[in-house]
Amino acid sequence: MKGSIVIQGRQIGQPELELVRNLLAQHSDWHRTGLSRELCRRWAWRNAAGQSKDMACRSLLLKLEKAGLIRLPPRRGPSVNERRHRSVPIVPHRQETIAESLRQLLPLEIGVVASAGEDAALFRCLIAQHHYLGVRSAAGENLKYLVRDRRGRLLGCLWFAGAAWRCKARDRFIGWDDQARRRNLPCLANNTRFLVLPWVRVDNLASHLLSRLAGRISRDWTEKYGHGLHALETFVDRSRFTGACYRAANWLRVGQTTGRTRNDVVNRGPLASIKDVYVYPLASDFRRALGADPSADNIKAGVG
Repeated sequence: MKGSIVIQGRQIGQPELELVRNLLAQHSDWHRTGLSRELCRRWAWRNAAGQSKDMACRSLLLKLEKAGLIRLPPRRGPSVNERRHRSVPIVPHRQETIAESLRQLLPLEIGVVASAGEDAALFRCLIAQHHYLGVRSAAGENLKYLVRDRRGRLLGCLWFAGAAWRCKARDRFIGWDDQARRRNLPCLANNTRFLVLPWVRVDNLASHLLSRLAGRISRDWTEKYGHGLHALETFVDRSRFTGACYRAANWLRVGQTTGRTRNDVVNRGPLASIKDVYVYPLASDFRRALGADPSADNIKAGVG
């Protein structure tokens, strides 16, 4: 491999690649989890809360293998995620039409979903059953929210996870160079799933939820991971949606994607659909907080 690549936010050059290869050669009896845990230990790869980034490391190893740079030991059993996604258990939930004014539903209950428990199972069921993208693994930092009205009726779900490693339109808008992006990307989160349940027909609900989450997500992120957020991003497939709710909640359309997926680190995958890129700054000085050039004024650049 010539030069280096960035995977899961880590710079992987020849020394890092040789370390992985040497560990594989020296410990042929290790399974993949043992390898990822040892790499996290050697790289001191932890999040701001001090937790080992084992899942991110496993994702990194899979991407190295997909790029043809290493060969991992065979799986000792079916992938937990593959089993989990093949058939998401159905959690019974009411689906009667809710067609009222937003005022009649207030105050809303917007709750953080724990990693396990009844709401976690319900969240996965709702996304699997009613969101066109379905569920996926969320290696790394992420937050899930369930939304209910004042009577406890389900209204929707929101899922925020790690930001795309590269996005030309977003990076130009922020004013990042590569070094600043690598250093500060964890302080940017992607609204990877947003679901208003199909039987809920309430005007302005979607934009209201986006506004409510913008006011609290940095605190929630800090409580879980030990650091806050300075901005949010999302990608809207214009073949399906107009992005009107994001614009109504003051998100800024800053351009379009090039068709590469967020995980295509070596530019070998098939092109995805072109999506509109939206960014929501969480503070007026978000560029400075994200390490961008303070003299850059890109607020209007590419915004539509």
